[in-house]
Amino acid sequence: MKTFSAPSVDRVSITEYFKDLQDDICQQLETADGMGRFQEDAWERAGGGGGRSRVIIGQHIEKGGVNFSAVHGALPEKIAQALKLDSADFFATGVSIVLHPSNPYTPIIHMNVRYFETDGGHWWFGGGIDLTPHYIFTEDAAFFHQALKTTCDQHHHDHYPTFKAWADKYFYIKHRGETRGIGGIFFDQLAGCEENSKAETFAFVRAVGETFCPTYIPLLHKHKNTPFSEREKNWQYLRRGRYVEFNLVWDKGTKFGLDTDGRTESILMSLPPTANWVYNHHPEPGSPEEQTLKWLSDKGKEWI
Repeated sequence: MKTFSAPSVDRVSITEYFKDLQDDICQQLETADGMGRFQEDAWERAGGGGGRSRVIIGQHIEKGGVNFSAVHGALPEKIAQALKLDSADFFATGVSIVLHPSNPYTPIIHMNVRYFETDGGHWWFGGGIDLTPHYIFTEDAAFFHQALKTTCDQHHHDHYPTFKAWADKYFYIKHRGETRGIGGIFFDQLAGCEENSKAETFAFVRAVGETFCPTYIPLLHKHKNTPFSEREKNWQYLRRGRYVEFNLVWDKGTKFGLDTDGRTESILMSLPPTANWVYNHHPEPGSPEEQTLKWLSDKGKEWI
């Protein structure tokens, strides 16, 4: 893991840090996959700013995206109303990641870390990490949540329980009555009134970003060569379908990107390469698939 120097908290330094984080994560994921290489697509936003979209198609990561963006311009009225802000110029930057693995026993993972400010003086950070297994292994869930708790506890003892509960509420597919996966942490509009508070918040956000690879790569290595059959692959396609439903119906990040005229290909890089929907599907009683659904119906489950 690359060691980052502690930057200042102005928009330029935050932007450069996120670009470095994207570089570091991409390098580690290429090494972990062993074959795939990220293809970069630099883009500009007509309203101001742009980004670097990077997509990998590898031997163990069937499709993955690690995106960086830094955009600015007039805040759309729809967004201003949702955020309860007066119309103003805005600036937003961040890194967003979604990885869809090849092996059905390897989980999907999502991470986002971001910063937002307006010329009226409003600013905040947001982000989080969550895991979406196709098959749930309780030891993996405990490992994942313990890693997030360790990161959170280094900054505030209330962070993990607060942000875990937030993730449990946010990553919920209401029309299915299921959680998207085993959750993680989620936070938004973290702000403060003094400069040291902003610095402390940024330090926490950096810690979350730097938790990604040490947490996910061991899970990738653990399951990447596990034998599977067509049955497990078909189940993976069905669970990917649920992922699509959440991102297109409920995810606020997707809506924000589209409402601010972001680059559509970059916004929708979170979608899997292949997904499936089977009418009125019910898994076989007593099967691992049925057990997974039972766990996913337990909103707010404690894994550690």
